[in-house]
Amino acid sequence: MSPMLGIESSCDETAAAIVSEHGIVLAETLLSQSEHAAFGGVVPEIAARAHLARLPGLVAIVMTEAGLKFKSLGGVAASSGPGLIGGLIVGSGVAKGIALAAGLPFVAVNHLEAHALTARLTDGVAFPYLLLLVSGGHCQCVAVEGVGRYRRLGGTIDDAVGEAFDKVGKLLGLGWPGGPALERLAAGGDPARHAFPRPLRGRAGCDFSFSGLKTAVAQVVATYPPGALPAQDAADIAASFQQAVAEVMADRVAHALVMMPETRRLVVAGGVAANTLLRRTLQGVADAHRVTLTAPPLRLCTDNAVMVAWAGVERLRLGLADPLTTAPRPRWPLEALRP
Repeated sequence: MSPMLGIESSCDETAAAIVSEHGIVLAETLLSQSEHAAFGGVVPEIAARAHLARLPGLVAIVMTEAGLKFKSLGGVAASSGPGLIGGLIVGSGVAKGIALAAGLPFVAVNHLEAHALTARLTDGVAFPYLLLLVSGGHCQCVAVEGVGRYRRLGGTIDDAVGEAFDKVGKLLGLGWPGGPALERLAAGGDPARHAFPRPLRGRAGCDFSFSGLKTAVAQVVATYPPGALPAQDAADIAASFQQAVAEVMADRVAHALVMMPETRRLVVAGGVAANTLLRRTLQGVADAHRVTLTAPPLRLCTDNAVMVAWAGVERLRLGLADPLTTAPRPRWPLEALRP
């Protein structure tokens, strides 16, 4: 099979990449949209317009870097959900146009499946494995049994973990996105200063909840006068919050491993998988349960087109091309996929 062109436009990252059938990244490029910072979050209309303006140029860049013509590709894959519908329409529309003009197969990639399969690209992970998917919009434990074969073991009942990081970051005056800035701030803080709650810890199953933890942080912040918090106090709050999140994740994942006794592999993916404390804590859980922890390189944790291209490779190997009439969808749970 010839190389796959992948396109990512599900939120605020505009990206294109080309990946060979053997998992060699031939070219990749990504632009993070900075236009949303002033609004404290992603504005869908602005995101869609930015994708439309930048995506054709990014596709041209990766095609030139890879030294390929469109007709020499094996197919074109695009994130087609879940995500912001405007961006999904732009990305899938560009992919369909290329596929139609060059006579190539089109693959409508589930964005969550792209995250789920990244470890197979980077580490050759075999099925089955337990996936902890943690990002700004998702937080769930999934039994990955094959391409298109997913069994949800548990998920968040309120906020996603990345959303909680962003909201707490905003409470601490860190701006948006809050997750990376909060991790940097927490590095200088005392994680034991504030006894924040550990929601659902010890409960059966592997569901998550972060709303109460976020509220507890807000209540501590509210005890200070208006304005910027003292630097050390802000660092202590950040560190205590991050520690609480890590302990909750460890507990929930430990329960998920018990629910999936057949696995010998724990994979963590999504933007929050870049958090150093979370990786270290999950390594302890993996060691205790005698399974191997796999986390993709940091650049492949956040939204990117490499994972989309690889998901396209995996699906096209099984003959799972999609008609050009396939509509992007803002909601598309993994469990809805079929091989």
